[in-house]
Amino acid sequence: MDKPRTYVGIDEDMFGGMTSTGKIIRDAWVFELIPETETCKGWNGQGIDALLQKVNVEWDKYGCMVSRLPKELFERHQKIHGDAVKKAHELGWSGEFETDDEG
Repeated sequence: MDKPRTYVGIDEDMFGGMTSTGKIIRDAWVFELIPETETCKGWNGQGIDALLQKVNVEWDKYGCMVSRLPKELFERHQKIHGDAVKKAHELGWSGEFETDDEG
């Protein structure tokens, strides 16, 4: 029997998490659904999907637009995602697209 596939963790993901799963985790940090120390390493697909649903509920409150976030959340978003982009560039990410390949 195959072992269930689990997530490698945002810190081990491609280009520091420039994947759809990495974005879910960063958004969950923004909305404080999970602590910024949570990398989601070892989480299965169900756990990531459940987190996505919670993230979507939060985004829906603001019309899914960063510009509509309250100041505190906007600043958290800018820092968390800005730091991630900087790290990704340092790791060789071109920034043209997020990867479809999950790490």
